[in-house]
Amino acid sequence: MTGGKKPPGSVLFVCNLNAVRSPMAEALMKKLHGERIYVDSAGIEPGETDAFAVAVMEEAGLDIARHVPTSFEDIDPASFDLIVCLTPEAHARVREGTRAVAVDIEYWPTVDPFIANGSGSREQRLHAYRELRDQLRRLIGERFGARGRAAN
Repeated sequence: MTGGKKPPGSVLFVCNLNAVRSPMAEALMKKLHGERIYVDSAGIEPGETDAFAVAVMEEAGLDIARHVPTSFEDIDPASFDLIVCLTPEAHARVREGTRAVAVDIEYWPTVDPFIANGSGSREQRLHAYRELRDQLRRLIGERFGARGRAAN
């Protein structure tokens, strides 16, 4: 954790579809901090789990194939200490939906693999998803530190 703050007890990652960014962040966070921080994810309009996201997470030893996308509307934001928004749309929706809730909200701009190489070859698309996975891993490490300890 940066700034000497107490680590949150619970974190919710939110993106647009809960199909790529937020389930990837959820899996990475659970791997690093799941024993001490409750972690979940949601989307502003849930879609279907993305096969490319599943593939690049498998490369990292994480299984998100059985992830079931969840709507932010079905989550009680008051149940979380911190909500991390991974898209501008999610950030706007979360801010709107938590006006009466005492919860910290952060916005982490992240790579959109659809824009990065959404129409390229399979390998180009996988590369874009790997960039996102690695970016999320780095952001989680910067914000919450390495496994089991806080960042300075």
